[in-house]
Amino acid sequence: MFPSRLCPLFLALAVVACDDASNGSPIPVDATSGDAMTGDDATPPDAMLPDAAPPFIRPAGPPNEGIHAFAHACVTIDGAAFGEREIGFIGADGETFRFDAEEAGAARFRMQPSGLGTFLLYDAEARYFAATADGFARPAELESDVLRVEDGYLSPAEWALEVSTADATRFQLRNRATDMFLSVDGLAADAEDAAIVTVYPSDGCAEFPEMSLDAVGEPARTTWDDGDVYGIVEEHGHLLTNFGFGGGGIFHGAPFHPLGVEHALSSCEPFHEADGRRDIIGFAIGGDTDAAGTIQALIGGRTPEFAHNADGYPTFTDWPNSWKQRTHQMMYHRWLERAWRGGLRLFVQHATGNSVLCELVAGAGWQNVRYSCNDMVSVDRQIAEARNMEAYIDALNGGPGQGWFRIVESPAEARAVIEEGKLAVLLGIEISNLFDCYVNPKDGFEACTPDTVRAKLDRYHDLGVRGIFPVHKYDNGFSAGDGQRGIIEMGNFVNSGHWSNFVEDCPDQPNVFDKGRVIFGGANQPRDQYDAPPPNDLSNFFNNPLATLLQYAGVLQEPAIDGQFCQNAGLTPLGETLMLEMMKRGMIIEVDHLPQRSAERAYELLAENDYPGAATHGNNKNGDIYNTGGVSNSNLGRCADPDNPKAMIQSLHDRVALKVERGGYPSEGFAFDMNGLAAGPRPRFGDDSRCNQPQPNPIDYPFMSVDGAVTFTAPQLGERAVDFNTEGMIHIGLLPELIEDVRRNGVTDDDLEPLFRSAESYLRMWEKAEARGAALR
Repeated sequence: MFPSRLCPLFLALAVVACDDASNGSPIPVDATSGDAMTGDDATPPDAMLPDAAPPFIRPAGPPNEGIHAFAHACVTIDGAAFGEREIGFIGADGETFRFDAEEAGAARFRMQPSGLGTFLLYDAEARYFAATADGFARPAELESDVLRVEDGYLSPAEWALEVSTADATRFQLRNRATDMFLSVDGLAADAEDAAIVTVYPSDGCAEFPEMSLDAVGEPARTTWDDGDVYGIVEEHGHLLTNFGFGGGGIFHGAPFHPLGVEHALSSCEPFHEADGRRDIIGFAIGGDTDAAGTIQALIGGRTPEFAHNADGYPTFTDWPNSWKQRTHQMMYHRWLERAWRGGLRLFVQHATGNSVLCELVAGAGWQNVRYSCNDMVSVDRQIAEARNMEAYIDALNGGPGQGWFRIVESPAEARAVIEEGKLAVLLGIEISNLFDCYVNPKDGFEACTPDTVRAKLDRYHDLGVRGIFPVHKYDNGFSAGDGQRGIIEMGNFVNSGHWSNFVEDCPDQPNVFDKGRVIFGGANQPRDQYDAPPPNDLSNFFNNPLATLLQYAGVLQEPAIDGQFCQNAGLTPLGETLMLEMMKRGMIIEVDHLPQRSAERAYELLAENDYPGAATHGNNKNGDIYNTGGVSNSNLGRCADPDNPKAMIQSLHDRVALKVERGGYPSEGFAFDMNGLAAGPRPRFGDDSRCNQPQPNPIDYPFMSVDGAVTFTAPQLGERAVDFNTEGMIHIGLLPELIEDVRRNGVTDDDLEPLFRSAESYLRMWEKAEARGAALR
């Protein structure tokens, strides 16, 4: 709005300007004719002026297409105080900027979006225009919330570009860190004192640092001839794990950052150290250690030897690597965009984290966190950041709704997004202490009841969440945990205060995690009553995790117990309530972290209510998930067989055949679980291959997407070339290579049709869930 003191003046000048200028015409309008006033015409003739001499009114600013259209533009910027004839350009002056430069000496700024309507001003010498208490700064590097490990920190180099409150054809700049306005003398608290700035197109700007896309062309095909949507679903991913684990460096790297790739994918040295030896969680879940090795690392606070090089952008020596460095980001937005261009059309984003692993690392002082390790705090942050990521990608692409990344809340909305050629993103939750419902309530938390569960479901449904795992890893109020061994087995002990509860009297249900030997044999002391009071007090774990664990060192170092063990407990009455209430809301029930006894009862509930389930860790339970109308997932083989041209697609076709036999849609999607501490597809060639015979037909470049619309060139990681043949699918952006790899080894595009119908398959499952929810309500 224009300052109230200016409205009478502007009315006298017959300029329509007292309405909200942010949504109005950028050109003043003649009150008599209604015609646009431009150039000299925008200055009223003397006959229209009031008796008192008015402030100087500049001719209208140059035409523009609105604030968001300045994304990536190369510009110069001038400014003046309201009513002043003196106009100066922003110019560089050593370590600072001045606001009195001539046009020839104006700084050339790349306007790099940091969000919707906010920009970094990046000059031709790769320096930033930043605010300080004394004026303006010109830093070559910026601090950020990531590097400072400071939640809520805003960079003084971020500026909101707004329509000027005093001139509807020009702008003002508001500093995000201070919430103050740019003036010709520094910063001003009030908008009426803001400099009225004009933005002019220019050239000679520096390119803002960014990852290359290594792809040319836009997705073309959006539907099949029969009207079904075209494209691949990634049923199980974790884009924002960096906001789990207390938001510190336990998991390093972000899919986006307002300040760009240098902050999203910076070196992990401040968190993992130069040799990676502070990456305790990466070491513990890497699969190459035993209980004794894990305990040794925990006590020492470092891995036994060199772990990985820490450098990120632009050199990336050791990470990203989906199958080796699992605690580092694998789904930066440019990589995800490349996967979308290669056929990805639906992505299920699960908020995740682990409070015990966070408390261990933070409590021991190995790394800092930015906020609470509580699981639901992590969930809330990741839901919010998913929306921020959508807005950021919109900003990069020209404004609200213009991005290729669209969060959806219904299958109908997802269909519309995919048919538009964009990526539909569904929000979910995969966390241990869902809704803070513990086996036994912890200090500060009430016991969960059916009413509180219903209220929580309503809240998260309102936030856009549509898929939920009732349990993940640890025992909670809904079910026993999934029984995964190793450090997770130890974590369950810390989380609940109960000894492990494994028995050999099992229902013999197919299961991904709840099976096999018990690693910490001494801690296995089964109980009959699942929610009995815990015999061990681990409440001081966060304050002193090592001393707390050392009380149990003798028990934890006893040898493993071999056998086929499973959890002694199953789904609780509250867990059944959760499932039934999710059904009433048409939500997607993820069943693959349920232990054997819980899964057995869950499948009964699905059958009784004719409700589909999602088994996105690949356990189709001998086809039973398809009986519900549900989905599971498959993958492409990683070793070619010269004697069997279809070897790399055999698993997919076998699963599709089983699904069709059970009445399902002929398709199956991916579920890589990237950023979920899971391992991705390995290479076929080189020392890291697991193929037992020589491999033919490596990838070379360029190659085309399956729809023929996008050309892929050799991928780069900043300054480093990537070789998919010897490195494998180290990040999500190499999905096109994974598909091309099988095409080069005897697999036809017709063979791949079930994969490119997988988005349709997932939507049909979701549609049935919504229909059954309406019926159950």
